[in-house]
Amino acid sequence: MAGLLVLATSLSGLIPSVVQAKGADSPAPVGTIAAAQLPPQGRDMMTLIYQGGPFRHDKDGVVFGNRERLLPANRRGYYREYTVRTPNERSRGARRIVCGGLKPTAPDACYYTDDHYASFRRIVQ
Repeated sequence: MAGLLVLATSLSGLIPSVVQAKGADSPAPVGTIAAAQLPPQGRDMMTLIYQGGPFRHDKDGVVFGNRERLLPANRRGYYREYTVRTPNERSRGARRIVCGGLKPTAPDACYYTDDHYASFRRIVQ
């Protein structure tokens, strides 16, 4: 048993750590995307968000739970999600804008995902 411990200890310095635990308060790094780089449908949705609608889908403007914990931690109800239309897609597709703030028409920050919440980029002007 002691031999295995010595072997494991000596190998631990040779094997790089590839998995890093992510705490609840430390979201994954979020890149950025300029608003001008959003697809046209994303730019249209940003305009609608600031106008307060009208939105095409019933789920637009509903609370986004941030269960993936990729966005900065905040209280429930802080984030809201909006569908970014995907041409030739019958369903809502994978593209979304998620905005956070106390007033939906004046968000503190908005994030874009084109892979259904697997990653986000903060939208910057």
